[in-house]
Amino acid sequence: MKRTDDTANHASNNSEVKKSVPWIYYVIFFAVLNESVFNVSTPDIARQFDLDASGVSWVVTIFFIVFGMGMVIFGKLSDMYSVKKLITIGIVLYSIGSVLGFVLQSWYPAVILSRAIQGAGGSAIPALVFVMVARFFTAAERGKLFGIITSTVSFAIGIGPLLGGYIASTFHWSYLFLVSLPVLIAIPFFQKFLPEEPRRAGKMDIVGAVLLGLAISMIILFTTEVQWLYLFIAVLALLLFIVHIRRAKDPFVDPALFVDPLYRIGLIIGFFIFGTVMSIVFVIPLMFHHIYHLNPKAIGLLMFPGAMSAVIFGRVAGHLTVKRGSHFVVYTGLTLIAVSLLFQSSVIGMWVWYIGVALVLMYIGFSFMQTALAESMTQILPVDRIGVGMGLFNMTSTLSGAVVTALVAKAIEQKLLAFPFHPLLTSSHTFLYGNLILLLSMVVVASALMYFFTFGKKAPQPVKEPI
Repeated sequence: MKRTDDTANHASNNSEVKKSVPWIYYVIFFAVLNESVFNVSTPDIARQFDLDASGVSWVVTIFFIVFGMGMVIFGKLSDMYSVKKLITIGIVLYSIGSVLGFVLQSWYPAVILSRAIQGAGGSAIPALVFVMVARFFTAAERGKLFGIITSTVSFAIGIGPLLGGYIASTFHWSYLFLVSLPVLIAIPFFQKFLPEEPRRAGKMDIVGAVLLGLAISMIILFTTEVQWLYLFIAVLALLLFIVHIRRAKDPFVDPALFVDPLYRIGLIIGFFIFGTVMSIVFVIPLMFHHIYHLNPKAIGLLMFPGAMSAVIFGRVAGHLTVKRGSHFVVYTGLTLIAVSLLFQSSVIGMWVWYIGVALVLMYIGFSFMQTALAESMTQILPVDRIGVGMGLFNMTSTLSGAVVTALVAKAIEQKLLAFPFHPLLTSSHTFLYGNLILLLSMVVVASALMYFFTFGKKAPQPVKEPI
């Protein structure tokens, strides 16, 4: 049975709930900011603790592992418990990890533990924000809210490395732990504005959660360290997870979720597109440095307009989703991303601002794609599976950022694509990056075809009611 606005959005007309909207944007900014703010500080951490690259990578890796898994857990819990209570628990846990990391900065195991606690608490925010929007607002309101949420996420991703670099160079890398503490301010407002919800039937499937968490951890470790034992354990844990959820009375993830081909393809498209964009964000600075010999300040200047454009056009994407439907907005986003990547791959070695302009198109397309795909997913999920369904969607996107970026890094390190292939590139020093970006553009085209043969025939109709 599909979700309808009348049954699933019983609180949409509640003016108190609508007062929580600014705080939704506020907390999602600080949650996403912590995904990227530590990236630029890893060299400083490595020097302080005398670590190699694989050792210091745990500062980022452990956060992604726990953050990705936590989104599914909090999503599952939101199908049983009040969102008001869960968001409070998540924010408090997030802040505890921040304080511990700052206080225990001189002991590396404590730094890793603090990042794990941050990931556990921070994961509640995106997981529950999507549940709040899906549960408490109408379809017309959701489109606009998802647009602004996408803008906020894009801005946080874009400004995270800049802010992290400034704080680490001006003060000390440990101060990055304190960046997320302002999120505590939101707790009393959520307590005031969010409704009390009754306890719903269900219980947490610990075995299923552990098996899925193990599979996710091993996949990320395999892509970062390329140890085949990790892949073996990941596949084994995933197979055991599938067997378990088919037999469990109240499984961690209901297998019925995957019966709907729209949901399955939505997860796959989300994985491909988010992974592609995050890997481009990783590749472009390397390319600017190796081919154009730019310093970090110049690289930031070239990439910042793109991040800011996503902030502006996220709102546009939300309004278009309401007026024209998610079908139209997804195609627009995929087209802009594909055109941007094709153009980037073709002008490497030419004027650097050509690529800067192309990045603006990519960020705009990404904001369109994320906004409309999230709305499409909320439309197809049954009301009693919104939490875990959107949790899996968010986890898949987060996981893809780590996995695809790691694969791309290996391709660059091994120079796997450093041969003449792109028809418009003739200089050997441009082959590696040009072919790589061209390959990623093909991934986007494949995603568009998947969408056309599934969502494209059954896309939700535009919603007329105003916010």
